[in-house]
Amino acid sequence: MDKTGPGLAISPDGRVQGARFIPSPNCDARPEGAPVELVVIHNISLPPGQFGGDGVIELFTNRLDPTAHPYYATIHQLKVSAHFFVRRDGELIQFVPCSQRAWHAGVSVWQGRERCNDFSIGIELEGSDDTPFTNAQYATLNTLVRLLMGTYPIHGITGHSDIAPGRKTDPGPCFDWSRIQQAQG
Repeated sequence: MDKTGPGLAISPDGRVQGARFIPSPNCDARPEGAPVELVVIHNISLPPGQFGGDGVIELFTNRLDPTAHPYYATIHQLKVSAHFFVRRDGELIQFVPCSQRAWHAGVSVWQGRERCNDFSIGIELEGSDDTPFTNAQYATLNTLVRLLMGTYPIHGITGHSDIAPGRKTDPGPCFDWSRIQQAQG
């Protein structure tokens, strides 16, 4: 089920009306004169390979308990975020307004430009490299990408693996690029 609803809209400050907003402290101002030109698609699940919990929310809001799972002890100190998180059921959560820089791409290059966080929107899909994404996720993702493309001068949609090759593998081989390309025309 697409939980974004037909009235999805974006406010002047970059908050998507229709998304659940949970502010992350892990963001800052975009460089002056750096328009949003790129959408970067990721996947994440915490604990790895498990869906439905609050681990991702806790990580992006610096509240991840290092004792809750052995893997959390290795990542709880990270200061990371994304603009959006799309749950398996299609729910859309926003952590960072589009007008601000989320910390999702790390060391990255797109078309010769470094520091992709400066000019991109990061969208995390609840999933893993070896699990197909759901119809609800593709529906929400496509609705969101259409909204972003209608609001910002987006010139590309890419995977984290494409801007950080050798370092990142997401959204992974189970992400069906044709499902987003068809929806975008």
